[in-house]
Amino acid sequence: MQVRNARQEDADRIAGLLAQLGYPGTEPFIRGKIEALLGHPDAELAVAVENDLVVGFISMHFIPQIALPGDFARISYLCVDESVKGSGVGHLLEEWCERIANEQGCDRIELHCHSRREAAHRFYYRLGYEESPKYLMKTVQTTGKDEQ
Repeated sequence: MQVRNARQEDADRIAGLLAQLGYPGTEPFIRGKIEALLGHPDAELAVAVENDLVVGFISMHFIPQIALPGDFARISYLCVDESVKGSGVGHLLEEWCERIANEQGCDRIELHCHSRREAAHRFYYRLGYEESPKYLMKTVQTTGKDEQ
C-alpha cells in the first residue's frame, strides 16, 4: 500500500468514500474541490492506494498562528473504505499527515470529529489525540465564488 498525492482521476473514488462517510451527492462538485485543494499552497490531499484502488484519503490544511511559535495542521477529512477498515489504512494516512505537518513547521494537528463517530474517536485516541473542547461553528450566508 502507498500514499500519494491525489489526482483528478481519483474524483469518483473520493466521492464514493465521502458517501460512505455520510456525505452523498458530492459528484457534481468534487472535481472542482479537488482542483482547489491541489492548487492551494496551504492544503494537501492524498490518497491511500492498494492494488491500484484508492482505499482512503486525507485532506489537511496548514494554519499560521500569530500568538504561538509553531503553526498547526488541520485534518479536514480522513476516510477509509469500509471494506478495509482495521487494516492500517487510517494509521498510514495519519502518519503521512504527521510527516507533512512536521515538514511545514507545524507543532500540532487538530481535527473535528462529530460526537456520533465513536469508533473514529477511539482511533484518534489510540494515535495520541486528546479532546480539546469546545468547537464552535457558525453558518454564514455568502455568495461564494462558486455562485459567481
